[in-house]
Amino acid sequence: MKDDARVIMLAAGGTGGHLFPAFALAEELDRRGRIVDLVTDMRGDRYGTGFPARTIHKVPSATASGRDPLTLARAAVTLARGVAAAHTLLAQVRPSVVVGFGGYPTFPPLLAARMRGIPTAIHEQNAVLGRANRMLAKRVGAIATSFERTKLLDGPLLEKASYTGNPVRDVVIRASAIPFRPPEPNGQLRLVVFGGSQGARFFSDTVPDALTRLPAPLRARLDVVQQTRVEDLDRVRQAYAAAGIQATLATFFRDLPERMANTHLVIGRAGASSVAELTVIGRPSILVPLPHALDNDQLQNATRLAESGGAWCIEQKDLTIDRLGGEIARLAGAPLELQQAAAAAKLQGRPDAVKRLSDLVETLAGTGGLAR
Repeated sequence: MKDDARVIMLAAGGTGGHLFPAFALAEELDRRGRIVDLVTDMRGDRYGTGFPARTIHKVPSATASGRDPLTLARAAVTLARGVAAAHTLLAQVRPSVVVGFGGYPTFPPLLAARMRGIPTAIHEQNAVLGRANRMLAKRVGAIATSFERTKLLDGPLLEKASYTGNPVRDVVIRASAIPFRPPEPNGQLRLVVFGGSQGARFFSDTVPDALTRLPAPLRARLDVVQQTRVEDLDRVRQAYAAAGIQATLATFFRDLPERMANTHLVIGRAGASSVAELTVIGRPSILVPLPHALDNDQLQNATRLAESGGAWCIEQKDLTIDRLGGEIARLAGAPLELQQAAAAAKLQGRPDAVKRLSDLVETLAGTGGLAR
């Protein structure tokens, strides 16, 4: 096999939710002897370190949001520059397939690949087809989904859709081998709190207040790991110290999957990668979907997991400090319920998702494309 026939280009950027499944696919393709290049926009810089790719390329991109004509015009110009740059890049790299992972950073390389006749695929991480993927769906050869049913994916698009699951990184697969052990009566209760790759102000405002109002004997049992924004770090640390609560705080945990595997309860948002990792590892969670998100994708993700019994979904507008404290106090005294939720979550996990997606990509590489 010539080197250029072995090259597969992945397009992702902007958020960890898009980049983490691309990271997982790159790991698996490397094991299969493929050469992986990543193309991203400038925002992908903070996630680039350590990505398992031969080369990380950057092309301009912009989010086509809002209704202001000037803003839309600027976005269109930036995207056009990105398509031109990606068109030149593809002539140099000559990948056998280009795979996009959602978000507007995937637009330039996928459109350029179509112009050059290179097979293409997109992967949708959420339970609802995202806006960028919705616009690309008719133009790509294959669509991989994380859920058996994906909202807004219908009609002729279903003919080229394949349910693969949402790929998780090797570090998550390793963490999934750690068995869930429910808390002992009056023993330590471990909580992991995070609101996405950079934390969330809502959890910094809500969780410490909820935990400090718990009875002293329960506060003494707590061991909290919480991801916070830089600007919230000091006040959250002071709140826990004043309440006598053991807490480990950081703006980012590189070993988050291992910390999740060693916890009794996760409190977090419902981004696609977070839900995928929770299910593969098999941990109970209180999920608070990001409000006002486009297409309510996090609410869809959280609802699917809650319906399986693997999580409790509470919308942010309904989650008061008293309610959160009450839920934690109740679950602290219900180890069997936590164990059942952990088992239910794990039943929803797809640890083989990365292999299924890799098979699809290699089929595209070998046939020159599926549906056109």
